[in-house]
Amino acid sequence: MIDVSVIIPCYNEQATIMELLKTLYAQDYPREEMEVLIADGMSTDQTRDIIRSFKGSHPDFQIKLIDNPQRTIPSALNRALEEAEGKYIVRLDAHSSPASDYISNSIQALQERKGDNIGGVLQIEPGGTSWIARSIAVAAGHPLGVGDARYRIGSEAREVDTVAYGTYRSSLIDEIGPYNEDLLANEDYEFNVRVRKAGGTVWLDPDIRATYISRPSLSALSRQYWRYGYWKLRMLVEYPSTFRWRQLSGAFLLSWIVLGVLSVFFPLARWLLGLEAFIYGTALFISGMQTARQEKDGLLFVGVPLAIGTMHFSWGAGFLWSLVKYGVERWTG
Repeated sequence: MIDVSVIIPCYNEQATIMELLKTLYAQDYPREEMEVLIADGMSTDQTRDIIRSFKGSHPDFQIKLIDNPQRTIPSALNRALEEAEGKYIVRLDAHSSPASDYISNSIQALQERKGDNIGGVLQIEPGGTSWIARSIAVAAGHPLGVGDARYRIGSEAREVDTVAYGTYRSSLIDEIGPYNEDLLANEDYEFNVRVRKAGGTVWLDPDIRATYISRPSLSALSRQYWRYGYWKLRMLVEYPSTFRWRQLSGAFLLSWIVLGVLSVFFPLARWLLGLEAFIYGTALFISGMQTARQEKDGLLFVGVPLAIGTMHFSWGAGFLWSLVKYGVERWTG
């Protein structure tokens, strides 16, 4: 009898999928009561071969590979949900590696009715061995980089606005609906907005822990955060009350653009632009200095500010571009 369905969106994840499968196989939850559903966006690397090989060598582990020709995360999650048989749903990511008690702790928290969607804290590991990969991993968990996102920076057990991944009863889908396939990012946040609007609770438990593999390069990080910013605007249009101060990167970048243009004509604008650059640069300098000292890695002094700056400006650029496109769509349509 299947009690837990683990759903995983996946596309070209040959570098991380094996580690995820190993950690799922090593869970302390009864293996015969679990199924793993991997919705793959028709990977072009060795991902599908790795999954099939692992399945063949572990006949006591129920793994199902599902095609996701749409190649989006929310469509992958929904295709997996359509085939899920478990009473409980555990949503994971192909870049993640859950602790051995991840599922058992999540189910216990649900059974104790601490919340309707339960999540934990991510320990972020670098996606490569280079100094910039190490810097990105540190930046991805730094308050200056991600603000008050509790699942990134750690927290006591508490009610939160969202969690990474999440575990919930399958009946929750009947109550609030599946993932929104119109959003190509921020689908977890939007899902949790609907949980809370339906009177439910999103709960973070620090005893629930997983490792997340961050992006290996600044270019990959930039694409990731540009996508986050672009789709955040689309979600805020529908749920304006969900705006958080950590999402001010769009306004921050806009102020640089406006002051940059005005500084050509007005000395005051040049002074304000310089002041803003000084304050921001100082904050980045301090973040780099502190993390380099804490981690005993001098290269973080340069790498962490570069990574945080990439996160801020890429998110802001995506957000502003989405705002422009949305305005054009409204104007023409």
